[in-house]
Amino acid sequence: MIKTIDRFLDHLTMYRLVLYYLMTLVGAAFVLGFVKLVPHDPIALASTTALALAACWITNKVFTHVFKVPANNESVYITALILVLILDPVAATDIKGIAAVAFASVWAISSKFILAVGRKHLFNPAALGVALSALLLDQPATWWIGGNLPLLPLVLVGGMLIVRKLRRLDLVSTFVVVALATILATSDPSQYWTALTETLGSSPVLFFAFVMLTEPLTAPTMRWPRIAFAAIVGFLFAPNIHVGSFYFTPELALLAGNLFAYAAGPKGRFVLTLERIEQSAHDSFDFVFRSPRKLAFEAGQYLEWTLGLDRSDNRGNRRYFTVASAPTEETVRLGVKFYPRSSAFKRELLTMKPGSTIHAAQLAGNFTLPARRETKIAFLAGGIGITPFRSMLQYLLDRKERRPIVILYGTEGQQDIAYRDVLGAARQELGIKTIHAVARGGERGQYPGYIDERLIRLAIPDYLERTFYISGPQAMVKALRQKLLAMGVRRSKIKVDYFPGFA
Repeated sequence: MIKTIDRFLDHLTMYRLVLYYLMTLVGAAFVLGFVKLVPHDPIALASTTALALAACWITNKVFTHVFKVPANNESVYITALILVLILDPVAATDIKGIAAVAFASVWAISSKFILAVGRKHLFNPAALGVALSALLLDQPATWWIGGNLPLLPLVLVGGMLIVRKLRRLDLVSTFVVVALATILATSDPSQYWTALTETLGSSPVLFFAFVMLTEPLTAPTMRWPRIAFAAIVGFLFAPNIHVGSFYFTPELALLAGNLFAYAAGPKGRFVLTLERIEQSAHDSFDFVFRSPRKLAFEAGQYLEWTLGLDRSDNRGNRRYFTVASAPTEETVRLGVKFYPRSSAFKRELLTMKPGSTIHAAQLAGNFTLPARRETKIAFLAGGIGITPFRSMLQYLLDRKERRPIVILYGTEGQQDIAYRDVLGAARQELGIKTIHAVARGGERGQYPGYIDERLIRLAIPDYLERTFYISGPQAMVKALRQKLLAMGVRRSKIKVDYFPGFA
């Protein structure tokens, strides 16, 4: 069952999954409204949806033109639909309500450009929009999505798919546990059961956790800051938490957490300028960019890369890729493999010329070298999955740092072997050996076939003493991880490369 779900999720980007989730909730509420299972008029819901979408889309168009940045249409639709689900639907005759929806929509989108530092917005857009609507127009969010039991199964199922896709169970579970603990701590013991049932069944806690809390640009990317962020927001989310006469609302709790996330996380976006393109293997190319400022990262981490696309496909205009360059290099390197039916994003990459620009943000990932230099390591790479290891090896070469590393590198053929120069230098200068597993056309000294248990036992006789890093196609990563577990390698000694938007 889990494998089937993962295969489905692997073919959707994170943004597209969230968009489909929100569309499903709005559509279900519209249908249920006709049979009176939700209290809102479906015609009012439809008109509010159209208004929010139009206001968000127009505002985004204006600001992307003024600031000359790529338009992220999926993000616009996501913000609009969140607003629809947390603001009361308004009738066509409700002028004040219409003004509030339009106001919240305009401010939600404009905050991405106005309230930004280093081209990175500080606050969750929808949370800021409804907070300003409550403060300035006395039109607060009702979070009606949380008070409709007929919609709860959809909220739960879709939300869990998002958590699975993002691998953010730690974030969501910490938030829910802290929120519930705080609610109980501030409630009368005789009311515990009522408080729990009302929080889980009639409050927006679950929708808030699945959609608002996980918004990637305003939440920390590293694990411990992410857990602290969830705990802060969970504590402030509890309705009885206040400072004097000032009580927090869900959106204010999130905005406070966003400030912590900004202080704890990487700052800003990068506008990178293409310097040159290098071919690393058959159908694989490295795009080498100049950065206006030094990019501080750890070898093996990834970035979210954004291109302006005239016509996008179902994968959108934002993709996650490992930074193939080392922190010690002056340029930023993006390694990409192209397929006969590549995405619109990759096709746009191929049209880039020196001087073209790309936007990069959300530096993250813990697929990095261990702190202890003595730790025995095994790199297991498949195809273009060699990119994080290229970053690590180049970093070690530049620092002249020796580590006990063995590399198993699997490819379909000789022409698919990338970064031969770095692999050769690592062997010559650092004594790091690479064993090539070539499925077709293997040469003398290479292993015929794919990386398997036999190769691991032959090439790494001390494999039980090593920490394994696995990067490559998702099917390969999952299969090798299971194989290593079956061979007795402890779960804690297996690290897999993971991107939250993989598709």
